[in-house]
Amino acid sequence: MNYEGAKKFILHKLEKELDPRLTYHSLAHTLDVLESAVRIAEMEKIPAKDILLLKTACLFHDSGMLVTYRGHEEASVEICRHTLPQFNYNEEDTETVCNMIKTTKLPQCAVGISDKILCDADLDYLGRPDFFMIAHRLKYEWDILGIYKTTLTQWYQIQLDFLSKHQYFTKSAITLRQSYKLENLRQIQFICNHEK
Repeated sequence: MNYEGAKKFILHKLEKELDPRLTYHSLAHTLDVLESAVRIAEMEKIPAKDILLLKTACLFHDSGMLVTYRGHEEASVEICRHTLPQFNYNEEDTETVCNMIKTTKLPQCAVGISDKILCDADLDYLGRPDFFMIAHRLKYEWDILGIYKTTLTQWYQIQLDFLSKHQYFTKSAITLRQSYKLENLRQIQFICNHEK
């Protein structure tokens, strides 16, 4: 398994070919998810080989954005199936990576520990101080691409609903992010209550 080769390939592809209007689903997001997943995986003490497959899933999880916005998870899976064998990933490892990516589709449906780590890493920002900045990148992305145009009031209501329903899967993500996520939720509730 040539993880470094696969990493170099997909990062170069994302850097050169991603639509620059993707202000949320960007190369920076992919790298953020990778960093978050490694942190959680180390806290969860998962085996080294599983970490390599998890890191691969992080790198490819939004690669489908190169092809389509809606249904990009499925497109990411197809990119993995085409690309990973070129880097000596066997069929079982490739399918493990693909199955992890599938669990990130909202609503997230993680079962195994690696799935749970990837899903938690993908939404790690919900429990961080940079939540509002990152969330507004998503709003801008939706607006500029015509995905879903919202007023700021509507946007905050969407965020309120999303954060209210969201749950981290791993103990490590809960330890790291839950309290700040609740603080972000409290601030959004305050904003929504004062918009009425």
